[in-house]
Amino acid sequence: MSALPIAFFICWAIVQTALWRISDTGGLIVGLLIGLIVGMFFVRGSWKTYANTIFEGMTQPVAVTAIVAWIWAGMFAELLQDGGFVDGLVWFADIAGIGATLFPAATFVLAALFTTGIGTGYGATIAFVTLFFPAGILLGANPILLFGAILSGAIFGDNLAPVSDTTIVSAVTQDSDIGGVVASRFKYVIIAAIVALAGYVVAGQFMGGLEIGGNARQLLVAESEPVGLIHLVSMGVVIGAAVAGRHIVEAISWGIVFAIVFNLSLGLMDVDGIVSFNAPADAPVAEPLEFLPILTIVEDADAVGVGGSLINGAAGFFELAILVLLIIAAAQIMIRGGAFQAILDWSISHLATNVRNAELTMVGSAALINAVITINTAAEVAIGPYISKIGERFNLNGYRRANILDGQTAAMGYIFPWSGGVLAGYTAMQELPGEYEWFETGMLVTPIDVVPFVFQGWLLVAVFVVAALTGFGREYIIDRESEEVARL
Repeated sequence: MSALPIAFFICWAIVQTALWRISDTGGLIVGLLIGLIVGMFFVRGSWKTYANTIFEGMTQPVAVTAIVAWIWAGMFAELLQDGGFVDGLVWFADIAGIGATLFPAATFVLAALFTTGIGTGYGATIAFVTLFFPAGILLGANPILLFGAILSGAIFGDNLAPVSDTTIVSAVTQDSDIGGVVASRFKYVIIAAIVALAGYVVAGQFMGGLEIGGNARQLLVAESEPVGLIHLVSMGVVIGAAVAGRHIVEAISWGIVFAIVFNLSLGLMDVDGIVSFNAPADAPVAEPLEFLPILTIVEDADAVGVGGSLINGAAGFFELAILVLLIIAAAQIMIRGGAFQAILDWSISHLATNVRNAELTMVGSAALINAVITINTAAEVAIGPYISKIGERFNLNGYRRANILDGQTAAMGYIFPWSGGVLAGYTAMQELPGEYEWFETGMLVTPIDVVPFVFQGWLLVAVFVVAALTGFGREYIIDRESEEVARL
């Protein structure tokens, strides 16, 4: 019964997003809140313990890490967007001849490289939805395919990046070194990526884009300016800092600093576009300081407030942050109540009867838990000890265990409509109609529609199923010091 709150939420999410096609984060929050309240009536013992477990889950570092990455990435992406980076992308794609059919494939490659550099798939998803998605729509790319390509690129990098939190957790929970894990993982990731890239190239030939009224598309492309491409340097700074071992918050902060400098020095933005204050006329020190470029005195009470790229970039993810905290809380109840352990114990007893079945069980259970605990790092922390237990039972190498664990974690975190990666991208997408006059709400891609087109995710799961069935890449404990790892 401790699985009731999260099961209620999943049913709610399926009805809301799949059956009613309402991809509203606020609605998902309400569904999970109701699930947590309903679960309270099935508590055996003290309701206080149930309430404390909710707080215990909401204060876990893995939840806070995801939220911080979203907020920082949101600010960074907003600065690049307001600084004309999308115009620069459109200009370059037009000059280079990267048309509608190839744009999703190119986006997949670039998103994969970017995510591998910075190590946060959620942050990369936000940046690419904010920047590459509108550019692709302008060029005539299919929006569903384009969103799927962005999510696929995030999966690639989240799974492979040495600085990714999921890479680190998968290695640590399986008692393996990060370098060896990444080296042994590459063969699985690249197989899925090659097939996924071919898939986006082929699908791009058959899936058309949306019509933008009149000749607006041609005018917008013609008016695009290359100066916004200066923010490739801003993105390069973030990647370089992350690869150099800097914390992701520090890396993105440096990107924000460079973006602000470029925007101001090149006249791409004014100071009040970055942060602005609208104060009422009766504010004590508003009039004496009205000369400040960031301060404006307004007569309309409804206009009072704070604006600009920084606050707009961060504010868009507040609802999603609340949802994530509640999901982790519901997952913690499932763990503390014993449902999680009961599922894992049953699978060990009934499914893992030999090494092949053991690996298939590891793949299936990791995928299942990630469907329930939709923040991939949290799911990995929860199931890591189980994967270690069943793998050691059959003398499987720590690298093999870590790769099976992280493959499903990376994939499923960007597939299900209620998963963190998908919701992060969709939340960023909902801000686009307010940013561009030509962008209509009908151009938004609902999370349920993109599910079949996250090619890298589905293929990565398929690769591990085949690997479990055939023994491809299987290593035992005696193979730990393989030549591949020794070179590192």
